[in-house]
Amino acid sequence: MILSSNPDRGSFKDRIGKYLDIMRDNGIDYQIATLPAALPARPSFFKIAGRFDGVLLHKKKLSLPDAFFLRRYCKKLIYNYDDAVIYDQDNPSKDKLLRIMPFRRTVRMADLILVGSKYLAGLALKYNPSVEILPLGLKVNFYNITPPAGKDDKIRLVWIGSESNLRYLEQLKPVIEKLGSRFPNVVLRIIGDTFFDIPGMTVEKLKWSEQTRGLGLVESDIGLAPLPDDRFTRGKCSFKVLEYAAAGLPVVASPIGTNADHIREGVTGFLVENNDQWLEKLTLLVQDMQLRRTMGRQGREFAQQFDVSVIGKRLCAIIRKCLESGA
Repeated sequence: MILSSNPDRGSFKDRIGKYLDIMRDNGIDYQIATLPAALPARPSFFKIAGRFDGVLLHKKKLSLPDAFFLRRYCKKLIYNYDDAVIYDQDNPSKDKLLRIMPFRRTVRMADLILVGSKYLAGLALKYNPSVEILPLGLKVNFYNITPPAGKDDKIRLVWIGSESNLRYLEQLKPVIEKLGSRFPNVVLRIIGDTFFDIPGMTVEKLKWSEQTRGLGLVESDIGLAPLPDDRFTRGKCSFKVLEYAAAGLPVVASPIGTNADHIREGVTGFLVENNDQWLEKLTLLVQDMQLRRTMGRQGREFAQQFDVSVIGKRLCAIIRKCLESGA
């Protein structure tokens, strides 16, 4: 049984949804269940968990009653998360018991914790030694798109993401403004659900969809992945960096979260720590088309190891090993 409070959100699709067919192909049958919003309905709901060999719990931190009933009935519990769910994104420096207590409770009761990075593993290892690291995967061939002929002379910086993360790109406004004043042919492309403008620079605003996502990246030239350094962002698993690489783009990124794991410095992109470095590396890439192409080609090759076919098989092996242990 795969248990989530919201199977429609992006984190579920990225962390679990894209592997469902692979799981079935590898003999792991499943049923996706949504946690009832009504508290009185939960005890009988959790009783259903006993019909399965195990429960794969996505991201949800359990209250004391939820933990009691789920652990009472489920045979094996795998807790899967890909964000620093113990911290508040808006106030990461402040410890909040309403986050710490259910996180600690859920980790302690799990038979296995499945996370997306070393940093996230470290948060769980304080309470449970049974931790496996499984990076995010993506369908590399999805980005194997030939852009329409007749490309203009624009050089497109691109950022893809959700409204909650747009603040990270906004911190780059001073750098992007300077770059635009030096190079009139540079534009910023934002692929998302909310946007902003930059004085003196064209901002292309592409509403995110499965249709626009791949082509919108492939048509671009340089991927941007800025992040501040705090306890929440250190747990970020860099899906956008892998998307850029799969689309054949060089990437300039902050060395936060798994950015440092997913960028080969000077080969597939650059890791930068301040605005001067951002401006330096972006200028270098804007001026050197051959470098962009070489890095993009190397990035696409690097991304192959994160294809869903590879990560999905690892996920199946991890699940099977957990369910069969102690049987």
